[in-house]
Amino acid sequence: MSSFFIFLLTLLCFWLLLQCSNAHIFTLEMHHRFSEPIKKWSQKTGKNFMVQSWPNKGSVEYYQQLANHDRLLRGRRLSESDGLLTFSDGNSTFRISSLGFLHYTTVTVGTPGMKFMVALDTGSDLFWVPCECGRCASIVDPLHSPDFELSIYNLNGSLTSKTVTCNNHFCSHQADCLDTSSRCPYSVSYVSSETSTSGILVEDIIHLKSEDDHQGHVQAYIIFGCGQVQTGSFLDVAAPNGLFGLGLEKISVPSILSQNGYTADSFSMCFGHDGTGRINFGDKGSLDQEETPFNVNPLHPTYNISVVQIRVGTALIDSEFTALFDSGTSFTYLVDPAYSMILENFHLQAQDKRHLPDARIPFEYCYDMSPDANTSLIPTISLTLKGGGQYVVYDPIIVISTQHQLIYCLAVVKSQDFNIIGQNFMTGYRVVFDREKLVLGWKKFDCYDDVEESTAAIPRNSSSVPPAVAAGVGTKSKPSSEENRRNKPQTSFASSPDHRFHLMFLHLQLLFLLTLV
Repeated sequence: MSSFFIFLLTLLCFWLLLQCSNAHIFTLEMHHRFSEPIKKWSQKTGKNFMVQSWPNKGSVEYYQQLANHDRLLRGRRLSESDGLLTFSDGNSTFRISSLGFLHYTTVTVGTPGMKFMVALDTGSDLFWVPCECGRCASIVDPLHSPDFELSIYNLNGSLTSKTVTCNNHFCSHQADCLDTSSRCPYSVSYVSSETSTSGILVEDIIHLKSEDDHQGHVQAYIIFGCGQVQTGSFLDVAAPNGLFGLGLEKISVPSILSQNGYTADSFSMCFGHDGTGRINFGDKGSLDQEETPFNVNPLHPTYNISVVQIRVGTALIDSEFTALFDSGTSFTYLVDPAYSMILENFHLQAQDKRHLPDARIPFEYCYDMSPDANTSLIPTISLTLKGGGQYVVYDPIIVISTQHQLIYCLAVVKSQDFNIIGQNFMTGYRVVFDREKLVLGWKKFDCYDDVEESTAAIPRNSSSVPPAVAAGVGTKSKPSSEENRRNKPQTSFASSPDHRFHLMFLHLQLLFLLTLV
């Protein structure tokens, strides 16, 4: 009854309001931005500069500007609704053993579309592909990789391409330009083995698709490198068909997509135990994920985080340091004292015989696997990150087959001046790089069906697992001190709930193992 009386009272108030206002009805007229009423209003208010810039009604420019305005609005709506975008060929990524054990995916650029299998790298910013080659992997050794056919970008063969001139705000090498209308050069040097790429910047479309039920296709203009000259590991070890930088600088593809309203300013990468993965732009993760803030250097922003505590087996170590979260590095690199603390505590709890030093193996602590044993107990490793989030490392070791025996090593390399959390520490997680909130998110995940993994310790031993590798060459841009980085390979095993890894020798025949000869 009370609801009925409230309804009657509301009707009475509305009737009295109409009587007092002589039943006036207020209406609003809606006009688009180029309509005549808006133009007259601009003239009356002294905003003639707006009128002068408006195109004539019915002209090509008129409809082009309206369409561009609609595209931006659609982009904003997509961003606000957390719409996900990925590459037109799908969001799958694959760790390729013959190409430095980096994660690769297929990217399509230009009109008509040209496909490139590129390495995904959160440790650098520029996306580049071979182009107008003076020295590229496809020319130096076109048959060196059996995994895929190398492509070369044809600037003149794309109907939507154009060169970036030196007066463009993306051009950071203006000092090397002859004049403002010259083609903008670029040059990026990487840390190891004198690895570099150089060429010119170009603008063209990248082909994407939405990850919703409609699977809509998106063509977004981006800036990327036409790589004319490559050196070092780009010629024979890693990323011979291009590198997809995912960093925080304005020239990276995630930055351009979010700046133009295509996605939210965030993306995720999933790293599966068997070398498969996923990448999605606009993904901000889930409410139940763990998070830690980035330590952002305004002069050179990177995905740098803080570790405040380490657990090795049953030992709890108070050690604080910062590290770069880098998908373009396969192993993890640490400086002292953190490096020594982790490895010494690992050694104290390892129950297998330590392997004699081998110059061919870059890892300091390796152990012999007895063929008579059924299992080998290996101490687990977990990190406490700034903010209290717990980061369990599911993939800290590497198994190697020598001519005479099997050995396993703690896959952490000693560094002189920088810390890197590499791919082997990311395995088993969906890692979210939220650039808007400036936080790193992580959650245990199954990359096959995008559902949370069971907490049961079930080793994913499969014939699809690529071989473990004991040495590699890096491909990272040169940053400052601890933000430098290298590329190294990896393998994977699952964890058990009692702070130890159980390596089942009965399952080892299902793994590919690197043979040192």
